Amino acid sequence: MTTSDDLKKGGPVVDMSGSPCCTLMPVSVNAVQITDAFWWPRILANREVTIPSQLEHCRKTGRIDNFRRASGKINGDFQGIYFNDSDVYKWAEAASWSLASFSDPHLDAELDSVISEVVAAQEADGYLNTYFTFERKPDRFKNLKDMHEIYCAGHLFQAASAHFRATGKRSLLDAAYRLADHLYEIFGPGKRVGACGHEEAEMGLVELYRIDGDRRYLDLARLMIEARGRKPSILGGSPYHQDHAPFTEQKEMIGHAVRHMYLCCGAADVVAETGDSGYLLALDALWTNFTQRKMYVTGGAGSRWEGEAFGADYELPNERAYTETCAAIGSVMWNWRMLQLTGLPQFADVMELALYNAVLPGLSLDGTRYFYQNPLADRGTHRREEWFGCACCPPNVARLLASLSGYFYSTSPDGIYVHLYATSSARIELQSGVTIALRQETDYPWSGDVTITVDSAPGEVFSVFLRIPFWANEDEAMLFVNGVDATDALHGEPGRNRALRRNWKAGDVIRLVLPMPVEVIESHSRVSSNHGRVALQRGPLVYCVEQSDHSSADAWDLALPEDTDFKLDRLEIDGHAVIALKADAVASQTEDRQETLYAPYHGTDEKEFIGAAITAIPYYAWANREAGPMQVWLPVKRDG
Repeated sequence: MTTSDDLKKGGPVVDMSGSPCCTLMPVSVNAVQITDAFWWPRILANREVTIPSQLEHCRKTGRIDNFRRASGKINGDFQGIYFNDSDVYKWAEAASWSLASFSDPHLDAELDSVISEVVAAQEADGYLNTYFTFERKPDRFKNLKDMHEIYCAGHLFQAASAHFRATGKRSLLDAAYRLADHLYEIFGPGKRVGACGHEEAEMGLVELYRIDGDRRYLDLARLMIEARGRKPSILGGSPYHQDHAPFTEQKEMIGHAVRHMYLCCGAADVVAETGDSGYLLALDALWTNFTQRKMYVTGGAGSRWEGEAFGADYELPNERAYTETCAAIGSVMWNWRMLQLTGLPQFADVMELALYNAVLPGLSLDGTRYFYQNPLADRGTHRREEWFGCACCPPNVARLLASLSGYFYSTSPDGIYVHLYATSSARIELQSGVTIALRQETDYPWSGDVTITVDSAPGEVFSVFLRIPFWANEDEAMLFVNGVDATDALHGEPGRNRALRRNWKAGDVIRLVLPMPVEVIESHSRVSSNHGRVALQRGPLVYCVEQSDHSSADAWDLALPEDTDFKLDRLEIDGHAVIALKADAVASQTEDRQETLYAPYHGTDEKEFIGAAITAIPYYAWANREAGPMQVWLPVKRDG
């Protein structure tokens, strides 16, 4: 439950601080101040460019006017897609989390103005959805499968929870509770069985429960999860809507990728409050299926354009990869919840992978343009847009970046867990009530050298738990405490964080050194799209080749010889410094290929190659320069 002390701090992104079945407890969003050269410019652009421009897009496209129409302030037709309310709510959440960390009277006033329009549109019985007003009132809750009424409500619940935690104001929260009460009257215990075709409300309802402790909201979230997979079905029994089986029997990530990610988030929230073992077993099975058979090397999710959906196991095409930005954000959200439930670092690993390589590409470096889909190969036709008719991704990115500081640390009764690395400062309250001040200094993700200094500590024994990322060779990593070699502490049980336990004092220094060689990655043999190809990764970053860096060869013709030696080089892309990978490579000679579509096979050894220099850049940075071919997976030229 959120307390007055939490309000002073801004509150955690997902308030599992009082959840009885969690291993870890999250810290407040504004307990951590990120100041590094990588994330800070993005956070600043999000605050100064992205959030203000998104509000203007919401105004220009009629999304705000839809609320004014619903309240009777203006006349006219509904504007846009029937679930456009959700974009306004996600924007409000982004603005709220930004206010949690940065005082901004202008943004605060803009947010209050938007909230006043939202609240004015709410009806006396608590119903709130601007599409189903006036002429569509008879159609309310008649098509749960397609019309997203409850989905929109869920985003209102999340925005309201964030706004309350960030500002202490109840204006949006009270409206959220009125709508939640309305849903409970219709879909509560012993009443109509119902759930939305697009999951989302389950998470929001649990957050409402966490604020005031009213168990009705937790019960309703659980009822909505368990409404799926029933006979007779409520959503047509479709795998696309995760209605093919009860949640506890689901073992494969299937159907619309964002929806299944959000369902897993909601189920994890219920586990945090109830400890439901059936839910947890299903979550473990689904996570394993995702990460071992359906996740892109970037951490992206969803391979099919048709239905924005997961494909079959190992169906991971590159040029036709859908990998929606929202699905990557869903993965971050799900893995964050699993991390709090279990404390296991593999969830932080996948969260970090998706954050750097599947979420960040969804936003241009200047913070003004967006990808909806994130393919891993392109001929130069896929470019970011300023906005979309279906604009779910832009405000989703904004709310994640605004709350990013809340994902860096957690606590347990034993101490502090460090999940992410970036130059930053933090004031973290241990579960004993003692406050510790820490400072990180690092050039991560370009360097794996991380220094953590204890700036203040009251002389209490506790542990600092360090995550050794999946990409790091633990045998080559080094650890020092106050200059003394403590590397032996890194050699513990696989799949666990590494604990440093002592009576910490101000001035104590931890130095973690993680070597960052270039790793050449291959796919499982059943990923047919990547036969004979490799991807490049350095640290947490996946790389690609883009035409902008290759004037003498088509980026799709480039190939890597075996045992390629890479050199690091600093480049600047749209004002942002990146570390590129450079090497001597080869390019196939396009002009020597047969003109016919098919021809007799003469063996790979007859394919002509010429020497070529290759420059690989971080995948998140592609499409910020002139259009041209790009690919992540590079062919390998075998020796001999």
